[in-house]
Amino acid sequence: MHISLTPELESRVKAKVESGLYNNASEVIREALRFMDTHEDWIHEIKLARLREQLKIGVDQLNRGEGTAIESKAALDTLFDSIKD
Repeated sequence: MHISLTPELESRVKAKVESGLYNNASEVIREALRFMDTHEDWIHEIKLARLREQLKIGVDQLNRGEGTAIESKAALDTLFDSIKD
């Protein structure tokens, strides 16, 4: 596999190797990809936690009788339109 890096990124990879932390550029790239995978998992978990919080708020509001009854598709469309604005 062959990849192209900007001069700045290439310089950063070389600096990591020269620091002695990594033996070669491949190790730097592998570590960066592992970090990216971990970061993506972490972001996914944060988004799920925020969604759960919002769902709990909604359920609590429904339990307090603060819900809105939707009687038709038109009413639902109107609700969604008001949310978009």
